[in-house]
Amino acid sequence: MNQTRTFLIFALLAVAYLLFSAWEKDYGPQPPATVASSSSAATPAIADASVPGSAGAPAAVPGTANEASAQLITLATDVLRLTVDTRGGTVVRSELLNYPSAPRTKKDPDPAPVRLLDDDRAQYFVAQSGLVSNQGAAPDHRAVFQAAQGSYALAQGQDELKVDLTWQDASGLKVTKSYVLKRGSYVVAVEQKIENGGAGAWQGNAYEQLQRVAPAQQKSWWQNFSDPASHSFYGAAWYSPDEKMSTLPFADFAKKPLNHAITGGWASMLQHYFFVAWIPQAQEADTYSTSVINPDTAQPIYLIRAVGPSLSVAPGQSLTTASRLYIGPKLQGTLDQVAPGLDLTTNYGWLTVVAQPLHWLLSQLHAISGNWGVAIILLVLLLKAVLWKLTAAQFRSGAKMRKLQPRINALKERYGDDKMKMQQAMMELYKKEKVNPMSGCLPVLVTMPVFFGLYRVLMESVELRHSPFFGWIHDLSAPDPFFVLPVLYVLVMLATQWLSPSAAGMDPAQQKMMKVMPVLFGVMFFFFPAGLVLYWVVNGATSLVQQWLITRSVERADAKAA
Repeated sequence: MNQTRTFLIFALLAVAYLLFSAWEKDYGPQPPATVASSSSAATPAIADASVPGSAGAPAAVPGTANEASAQLITLATDVLRLTVDTRGGTVVRSELLNYPSAPRTKKDPDPAPVRLLDDDRAQYFVAQSGLVSNQGAAPDHRAVFQAAQGSYALAQGQDELKVDLTWQDASGLKVTKSYVLKRGSYVVAVEQKIENGGAGAWQGNAYEQLQRVAPAQQKSWWQNFSDPASHSFYGAAWYSPDEKMSTLPFADFAKKPLNHAITGGWASMLQHYFFVAWIPQAQEADTYSTSVINPDTAQPIYLIRAVGPSLSVAPGQSLTTASRLYIGPKLQGTLDQVAPGLDLTTNYGWLTVVAQPLHWLLSQLHAISGNWGVAIILLVLLLKAVLWKLTAAQFRSGAKMRKLQPRINALKERYGDDKMKMQQAMMELYKKEKVNPMSGCLPVLVTMPVFFGLYRVLMESVELRHSPFFGWIHDLSAPDPFFVLPVLYVLVMLATQWLSPSAAGMDPAQQKMMKVMPVLFGVMFFFFPAGLVLYWVVNGATSLVQQWLITRSVERADAKAA
């Protein structure tokens, strides 16, 4: 099996995978479409299903006379800027200050940061927390809290920012909801201090939940095919120490609802590059559940929730519940330090066992080189060095078969259309010349998981997002603007074909198709991220050099023997 056919196996499998993913996006089960609103700040109506259990005393609900008392406050650190609605202390917007929404250019040197949480109706995605009680008052995520000021910012030289929101009712129950943000961290600590100033014991539960609408699919079929974000997972995910991470796409929320008690877990909503997760205390047994709010409307809301164990606060006593909220990028190698299993949010699927070590290796090479494009090149060279002996056997077989090509052509002329005799004669020739045409299969079987694992790493790594290479490539996650890399790829593959022997028994039409395929794939790569095409070019170029060296060594050995 020559190098060209090996490449085509890789390429065709990759295209088949992408085609299947694109077909699922367009024709598979889809969540109901979202409808954009003309009001950018409008919030969807909150249904009763958004509150776990039943609250004894009704809290303030949007649209009532108490709505005017709520306000939006801003919490800012060096990496996060949060907007918190004092109605429930809900985080309604989050901006990741180190991640611009578009690449920096001369026309736009400072693009707006990525907004992950958003109260806009078309992108509605919020993080909520609260208390519920079946016996008395409790501030759920609809209750109006009070804030001392309208904005808070981490001061120069300050490492921690703490913001308190307070709520109190006539019975003497007081709740202080605190947010603690630290410099350089995407983790927000959330505490709810319950002070019982009433005459009887207070009993209830704390809960945390995420609500969002499904992202609208407005891209064309080809954009879904070529855009890495289209192949990433969007939906809910949760973790348990026993079952590890489980996922639930938006289309399956109604069919496969979650209702499970977990200790030491977390609940999240995932998307390409970024995610939001509620992380209860490790020793706490929470009940995790999912649901769809207003499922029959044009804008259903998908919810994942964790409800904590029962709480009891005696008169004159206080109790504090704590949880953490992660709002940020899928930074591999650091997330497991936040919570066990959080690294799994970069969903490599069944390729995780291969992709995670490759990502670690790529990160180490980036630490050495300081450039993700150079790290990709170094990774390809390192993999080539490790697999040198396996691929060398493939190229030696190809070189020997290239030398036998005239004799194979003579056999084809002798036996004509009698393929049975043709195959028998070829096998005798291979046996006589000690050539094994199947020797190229083992490298393909070994390198295939590596290839697809690296492919997933390059598709999912937030580190490569908007990362420049050199010269004209300012973003490795976007297509090459001048198509230089796709053209180089075509030239490399044409040179590889020239060195490779024609497959025995292949008719002229098949041979022409083999020659056209690199050009067709090169055109396809016009729309692929530059980081992926860079991998293909370097991989093909190094294989070409290796093939040329081995072919020359075989020819020299034959000349010396003659």
